[in-house]
Amino acid sequence: MNKKKLATDKKVVTFGEVMLRLTTPGFRRFSQSNEFIATYGGSEANVAVSLAHFGIPTEFVTRLPDNAIAHACIASLRACGLDTRGIVFGGKRLGLYYLESGAAFRNSNVVYDREDSSFATLRPGMIDWERIFSDAGWFHWSGIAAALSQEGADACREALEVADRMGLTISCDLNFRKKLWNYGRTAAEVMQPLVQYSDVIFGAEPEYEEILGIHPVGFKAMTAADTSFASNLSSFEEFGRKVVALVPRCRKVFLELRNSITSNHNLLAAVLYSDGTLKHTGIYDIEHEVDRVGAGDAFVGGLIYGLITYPHDDQKALEYALAASALKNTVYGDFNLVTVEEVESLMNGNTSGRVAR
Repeated sequence: MNKKKLATDKKVVTFGEVMLRLTTPGFRRFSQSNEFIATYGGSEANVAVSLAHFGIPTEFVTRLPDNAIAHACIASLRACGLDTRGIVFGGKRLGLYYLESGAAFRNSNVVYDREDSSFATLRPGMIDWERIFSDAGWFHWSGIAAALSQEGADACREALEVADRMGLTISCDLNFRKKLWNYGRTAAEVMQPLVQYSDVIFGAEPEYEEILGIHPVGFKAMTAADTSFASNLSSFEEFGRKVVALVPRCRKVFLELRNSITSNHNLLAAVLYSDGTLKHTGIYDIEHEVDRVGAGDAFVGGLIYGLITYPHDDQKALEYALAASALKNTVYGDFNLVTVEEVESLMNGNTSGRVAR
C-alpha cells in the first residue's frame, strides 16, 4: 500500500447503509408527535448525493430488501443523479432512524432501528467489487459501515483490498457512532487495521481520539473573529503528524471543527495536514441552523469534489469543503442539495442571504 497520486478522472464509488429517516415535525419531542416526516439518508449516501450535485459521476453501493420502500429509496437516489447499479438485494428490511431535532439548549436525539437490516446482514462475497471498480478512480467508505456487525466489517475489508489492488484512491470518514458498536469489539480494534488503506482521512477530533487515540486540540471559537483558533494552529499541525505516523499511507488528514453554542448556533472551521504542512480556513458563524444532520458528510463530499477539481490547490479544496458544509446546515434533510455556484458564492463572501431574482 504505497503512497500514490490521488485519482482525478474517473467515477467515485461510495459504500454504506442508506436508511429511512423519520423526523418529528416542528421540533416536537417523540412523545408529542403522532406523525413523522419521511426522507432518506445515511453518511455514505449523503456524500454520494453531494458529489452528484457537483457534477461528479458517482455510484452508491449498498444492500437493500427487494420491496416497495427500498425501490422508492432507490428512485430518490436516482433522482439525485446517482448510479445505483451496484446495489444488491437481499435481507428483510430497510434500516430506520428516528430524529428529534433539538432547539436552543435542548439537544437533538437519534434513535436507530437498523439491527438485522439488509445492510447489517451483508457478508463478504455479496458484492462484485471488481465490476464496480472497473471504471472507478476513488472509493469512499466510513466507520459506520464497519460498526454494525463483524460480517459488515469483513465486507469493508474485502472492498478495501479490491480497491487497493485495482489502484483506486481510498478515503475514510472515521464516523464514530457510539450507539452502533454493540457486537463485542471496540471501534479502535476494528477500525485501526482498516484505516491503514486510507489515502485521505476525514473526521472530527473526538473520532480521531476514539479510533487512533490522539488527544483533541479543541476548538472553542465563540465568534467568526475569535483568535483562539489561529493561536492553536501549531497544535493542529502536531495532531496531523501523529495521524500520519499511525497511518503511513495517508496523504491528507482533514478535521472539520465545530463548536456548538446551542443546538441551532454553531461555529465551523477546518484544517488540513499534508506534505508536512498545515492549511486552515476561517470560521463560519451559523446562528440559525436548519438541520445539522449530514453537515459532516457535506464536508466530505465537498472535499472529495475539491481534491478532484483543484488537484494542485489544497487550500481551495479545503475552503470549498467548509463552505459546502456550512450551507448544509441551512438545508433540511440528510442530503446537501446545493450547487457548485452556491458553494463558490459563499466561498467568495456572499453571505447576505438576499433573494436571488
